[in-house]
Amino acid sequence: MLTQVTSPQQVFFSPQRLVVPLFQRPYVWSREVQWEPLWNDVTRLIEVIEGGDGDATHFLGAVVLQAQATALGELPQYTVIDGQQRLTTRQILLDALHGQLEQRGLTHLAGQVLTLVENPDSFRLHPDDRFKVWPTNRDRAAFSAAMSAVAPIDHSSLPAGKLVNAHQYFFEAIGEWLDLDPSGAERRAGLLVPAITTRLQIVTIQLLSNEDAQEIFETLNARGTPLTAADLIKNYLFQRLEKDALATESAYQDYWSDSETPFWEAEVTTGRIKYARSSLFLTQWLTAKTLKEIPAREVFMQFKRYAGGSGTDVLTLLRTLRSAADRYRAFTEGAAIRDGVLSRLNLFVYRTSNLDSEITKPLLIWLGEPEQAALEMSERERLLDTLESWFVRRALVRAQSQGTNRLMLDLLIHLTKRSPGTAVDDAARTFLAARTSSFGYWPDDAELRRELIDLQAYKKLRKGRLRMVLEAIEDQRRGFPGGHSFSVSPVSRGVCTIEHIMPQEWRSNWNDAPTLEAEDGRDSLIQTLGNLTLVTQSLNARLSNAAWTAPNGKRAALIRHDTLLLTRDVVHSDCWSEAEIVSRTDDLLEAIAEIWPVPAGHRGISEVAVDRAQYRTEVVDIMRAGLVNPGATLYAKPAAHRGEVATVNQDGSLLLNGALYATLSGAAR
Repeated sequence: MLTQVTSPQQVFFSPQRLVVPLFQRPYVWSREVQWEPLWNDVTRLIEVIEGGDGDATHFLGAVVLQAQATALGELPQYTVIDGQQRLTTRQILLDALHGQLEQRGLTHLAGQVLTLVENPDSFRLHPDDRFKVWPTNRDRAAFSAAMSAVAPIDHSSLPAGKLVNAHQYFFEAIGEWLDLDPSGAERRAGLLVPAITTRLQIVTIQLLSNEDAQEIFETLNARGTPLTAADLIKNYLFQRLEKDALATESAYQDYWSDSETPFWEAEVTTGRIKYARSSLFLTQWLTAKTLKEIPAREVFMQFKRYAGGSGTDVLTLLRTLRSAADRYRAFTEGAAIRDGVLSRLNLFVYRTSNLDSEITKPLLIWLGEPEQAALEMSERERLLDTLESWFVRRALVRAQSQGTNRLMLDLLIHLTKRSPGTAVDDAARTFLAARTSSFGYWPDDAELRRELIDLQAYKKLRKGRLRMVLEAIEDQRRGFPGGHSFSVSPVSRGVCTIEHIMPQEWRSNWNDAPTLEAEDGRDSLIQTLGNLTLVTQSLNARLSNAAWTAPNGKRAALIRHDTLLLTRDVVHSDCWSEAEIVSRTDDLLEAIAEIWPVPAGHRGISEVAVDRAQYRTEVVDIMRAGLVNPGATLYAKPAAHRGEVATVNQDGSLLLNGALYATLSGAAR
């Protein structure tokens, strides 16, 4: 290993190729976080030099390069182990500077810069040999277009992307800086060129071909934009793939390139933390493989430990990961289909996703592994029935969720080690039915009825969960998913809205309660399950607070426009009062118990022992729903506080009059 402090001129002057491996992540630096601070550092450095400190320098960080064997006559080549964002940005900065100098006719200065971004023609054996830095495959087209553009440069004609944006930013920033003194632009350029090429210091670490590049990569990865677990694992695997460049490229395209598509790069929320879906999947896959709880901060280290101890070669490991990832993507995208019949697995994923339950994913991954290939489809489906019942019942009675992560892992271990000949669904049913703690028990029918019969369901249950339950009841009445359908298809999923049959503002048109006591009783039933149904958004707006029996009232509108079986029993009623709501709640509870049954004779735990979860919507929940973004301004509605505003912070807290508040209610008070 050779470590030395160098300048861009020393790093880039010699004819060479600094190649970023295809398995490293693409360019991610941005204007606010990296480009502007870098440019500000350059201009401040010139001010310091002009102020009398002729030896001033500025440190840019470190890069790690590893020498590669090349054929006689070819350009020397180095693999960029770490620092590709820095090196690529320096090349973009230098080329933008070259473009400005050429555009202004300062060819002698432009020639000093050109030698740092392009290899001379006489050294090029291949077209790619033109550039001294060659980025990862996803960035090559944009990089080549930006670096090849001839002054005057029209950036709008170049391919869209961060590298082109970076080139345009530096090109314009350099131009604006030079134009601060139009008559002295050449003098300023004469300061700028040596400042960028000789005074921006870089620590270069050069490794021999037999040194462990991954160890250095991991040590330095905390700098710059943090790498995800998927970034680290990808680098680890392809560093150890003992194949030539062509075979490595082929393995990348076959087994990893799909993991860098929008589906896998999307952020997924689990709890209140967001992860890249690829990193979350790797965590869940690793949990299924190791049967261990994997904290987010330990995913990479645990993966290395697993890979090192499994005895599996890298190519086989890549194939295994790709196969599991394809299954994961299939059931994730399948669960998002709005219309039509879903497989039992996709329906399970859809329903549990409404319960914010990522904790089932390791078990689903495990279920799809080759070791479980002998399981009959009926056995798999019964297992999903059991798990879904456990999750839905606990959500409806608002059982606490603490400890369920560990419980699902314990269940996975139990299923893996079940006795020979024991069906997987029987093992799961026995395991869950035996839980006696409030953190893991399976609510029975009595508790389900006790908790839901008069629960203010619309207020106490999250709307996505409540809608999913009403959809399941509708599907049951249509004969889905039991194979004895009475309708063409199930209800469209995630489309309908929840409607109060007797409106929340019932006093406008339903004011037939004779006493104050009767009014209070009606108010207590408005939000209960029996008064809720599903309608389309447009019908919801039309129904509003309309009276029940008027010619153009709610009942008539439901008869004309609503096709759901869920409301068929409702519209046959000449009046809709407290008695009908109570009776319908009872009917819906019977349906819920039938859709999500418990084992015959099952008893949960004592009512006294249950600690109910209390859901309270905070700003961070609204942000997760995509309704409010960080930096948004909230305005006080009450007249007494008109003019007061609060700013939403990244973490969901509120800034009001210079003070931070954790909750809306705190800021309101």
